[in-house]
Amino acid sequence: MLRLTELRLPLGHEPELLRAAILARLGIADDELLGVTVFRRGHDARKPRAIMWVYTLDLALRDEPGVLARHAGDANLRPAPDTRYKFVAHAPEGAPRPVVIGTGPCGLLAALVLAQMGFRPIILERGKLVRERTKDTWGLWRRGVLVPESNVQFGEGGAGTFSDGKLYSQIKDPRHYGRKVLTEFVKAGAPEEILYVSRPHIGTFRLVSMVESMREEIERLGGEYRFGCKVTGLRLGPGRQVEGVVLESGEEIATRSVVLAIGHSARDSFVMLRDAGVHLEAKPFSIGVRIEHPQGMIDRLRWGPNAGNPLLGAADYKLVHHARNGRSVYSFCMCPGGTVVAATSEPGRVVTNGMSQYSRAERNANAGIVVGISPADYPDDVLAGVEFQRRLESAAFLAGGGDYRAPGQLVGDFLAGRPSTTLGDVLPSYKPGVTPTDLSLCLPDFAVAAMREALLAFDRQMPGFARPDAVMTGVETRTSSPIRIRRGWDFQSLNTPGLFPAGEGAGYAGGILSAGVDGIRVAEALALLATGQEVPREMSRGVEASETTYG
Repeated sequence: MLRLTELRLPLGHEPELLRAAILARLGIADDELLGVTVFRRGHDARKPRAIMWVYTLDLALRDEPGVLARHAGDANLRPAPDTRYKFVAHAPEGAPRPVVIGTGPCGLLAALVLAQMGFRPIILERGKLVRERTKDTWGLWRRGVLVPESNVQFGEGGAGTFSDGKLYSQIKDPRHYGRKVLTEFVKAGAPEEILYVSRPHIGTFRLVSMVESMREEIERLGGEYRFGCKVTGLRLGPGRQVEGVVLESGEEIATRSVVLAIGHSARDSFVMLRDAGVHLEAKPFSIGVRIEHPQGMIDRLRWGPNAGNPLLGAADYKLVHHARNGRSVYSFCMCPGGTVVAATSEPGRVVTNGMSQYSRAERNANAGIVVGISPADYPDDVLAGVEFQRRLESAAFLAGGGDYRAPGQLVGDFLAGRPSTTLGDVLPSYKPGVTPTDLSLCLPDFAVAAMREALLAFDRQMPGFARPDAVMTGVETRTSSPIRIRRGWDFQSLNTPGLFPAGEGAGYAGGILSAGVDGIRVAEALALLATGQEVPREMSRGVEASETTYG
């Protein structure tokens, strides 16, 4: 197979034009082109009146060497890489069972790959099965009733279940783990288009059934799920080697290999790890608000006369501004045609996030507008970032009225420095409801100043972004983990052998796809060590960086 990149065709072209364009591009006859697979299809909307599809294609040709030779100087024609997944090990008979803590995307993919290699993992989840969890989550949204162990953050599927289901990432992926993640999602019921569209998404409703399907496959392969099982301690032996985990019930499960995929909101677990002496460090994250505009306005700004074209769907955006006070402000987890959701996991606190369904058909677009902060902004303690988040979330709870309504403010009022008392044409989507007020009551002064400057800068890039009646809802604090659980090149904790920190909670991912990829990497490292092999150092390249692009 050969891979042809950057083949451009007009939006809405006839299907047969693709084959004709390939023949013309390569200068070959029709009978020389044996097969075409669309590996990626994106769009170039820099000229809204002339939006183009941009294709990456895998081609089967009668004379591949000859075509390559004739196009030797063409950077857009190369041999296609082999993206098929290959297992690194297989569990020997009677191999000890590893434990996977957490069933978000990272824990789910780690458990699946371990099960496929024959290791029969035990999967521990503090929350409930995904459908029971969904009922509890809707209970907060509709009635203002929070279940601390079953909500947007905790339960089967992790935080990504109640999101846009975005499946794109900025990580480097030379071993094509992302393709393995997408392939498994398609097997579990995701639409096949996620394998080739440039910015794929799934939506919450489909994610729920996919999570169930993947659980069934893991169990079929010998994995064991245990829900309502909160890990409250580690049992360590000589040299701090993991020998087991302790559950809240007092039960102990013996194991020498633990995948720690606890997510970015397992704050009590962070305390447990610190008290157990596991090496932790504070890391940067971001805080801010959710902003909502009419989706039709965003479509017109991005697509121009093509707004509303079903081939394009709902438009998104990505914005960044470097403020005069040294802060970076950026859009985060943009959800076209979606809603702002209550995402707290602790009583007496308000947290926002965004989600949308596969159709992306709701009236508003929403995105986080967030400001980067670092450990220099809070006391020199490894868990001080958690307390920083909690202070903002508690202030938002009070500003919203003390009943899980969120504080909101019109952009015009926010820029003018006055509280909002009414709403305009843009109606907030957050449930249980929004209280018009002053968001500066629950955000640091430096963040308010940077966001005011950024909104005006964004308005220059997208006229209307700072429209006076656009709604801002606070607070957005769970952009990424406030800590990193450091690990070595073999993916084990720096000072606790047998503990494999993974995913968002450990500071090594920032979205569904990157978390799933990290789960596969960790599963492979565990399997290699469990079968007496060495972990190649190149496997750990690029895993130190943490994204903040989840959705």
